[in-house]
Amino acid sequence: MKIVQKHWMEATGWRSLSTNGVSDRIQVVFAFGETGVLRRATLLREIRDAFPQAHIVGCSTAGEIVANRVFDDSVTATGVFFERTWLQFAQTAVHRMEDSFDAGTRLAEALNPDGLVHVFVLSDGLNVNGSALAQGLRSKLPPATAVTGGLAGDQARFKETVVFLDAPSGKSTIAAIGFYGDALQIGYGSRGGWDSFGPDRIVTRSRANVVYELDGQSILQLYQKYLGDQAGGLPATGLLFPLSVSRADGNERLVRTILAINEADGSMTFAGDVPEGSLARLMKANVERLVDGAADSARQSRVAGSSTPDLAMLISCVGRKLVLKQRVDEEVESVRDTLGQGTALTGFYSYGEICPVGPAQKQPELHNQTMTITTFSERTS
Repeated sequence: MKIVQKHWMEATGWRSLSTNGVSDRIQVVFAFGETGVLRRATLLREIRDAFPQAHIVGCSTAGEIVANRVFDDSVTATGVFFERTWLQFAQTAVHRMEDSFDAGTRLAEALNPDGLVHVFVLSDGLNVNGSALAQGLRSKLPPATAVTGGLAGDQARFKETVVFLDAPSGKSTIAAIGFYGDALQIGYGSRGGWDSFGPDRIVTRSRANVVYELDGQSILQLYQKYLGDQAGGLPATGLLFPLSVSRADGNERLVRTILAINEADGSMTFAGDVPEGSLARLMKANVERLVDGAADSARQSRVAGSSTPDLAMLISCVGRKLVLKQRVDEEVESVRDTLGQGTALTGFYSYGEICPVGPAQKQPELHNQTMTITTFSERTS
């Protein structure tokens, strides 16, 4: 595996961060950038000119990750040449959030199952139910095939997200890459670092990812009470207080973050499902634990017995970035320190992360407020 990385900023234009003399053989470019910047046709043409044989897959972000830094209002391009791995690409559109499960099945069915070892998915971040998308994918993929990826971001604006496969997409697009071959080694990890506080509350009224009541009280009123003067900044300020939600079996808790509010009915829309009858607890940030959580995710993503990964895809939640503020680089640096200097880092800040709950699991789940890492390496023989 060989990797070429470039970074664009308004003030400097394109800078080469690494080059291996294989630009004309690159099969895929992962491109991440600010929503408005990605809409510039000239930038995508420049990526195409730099990597003429590659498919370009990417999305808008709430911050771009490259090397060991976090940037805003920029574009990162990471080109990958796989020597012994084959790729297949697919995309679909979601016309209603209720279509998210079916969109996952359509993507899975578009990928040849023979030899499929992993799927990486990038989804619209505002009009897709990430839980249902993950369920749809796993319903049709081979049992041994894991899925990782994330939901596109738009800083903390929650106005528009973009996903593209070779060209800017229309609204609510999801793109997937299937990886094939026994030479590829993929690891993944997902960790948070948030602290729960207050009592468990029963989700007394919800529909999929829309929550109306906790303990019989309007969830919006509950958040407004906790946020106080910050309540006027919802949904963005709600990122500072995600929900920890119990799974149906009671053995795991998943974190859910806010996408939208509805003043008329007092509801809040989350990035993934919050089932009626589950237990929910508010969470708050601990900066040191967030950084430690990123390092834990990196350790989890190492493939047992493997050397330093060639590439690590970091997808971290926008809520973490809002909490970490000027210390946001620290969580990326902790990943660098854990994986080693030989691993190329790329990724973005998201509205949700998709990954199995643990490294021994294959079934994808939607996570929020985590640092989720996918590592890629190829065996040489």
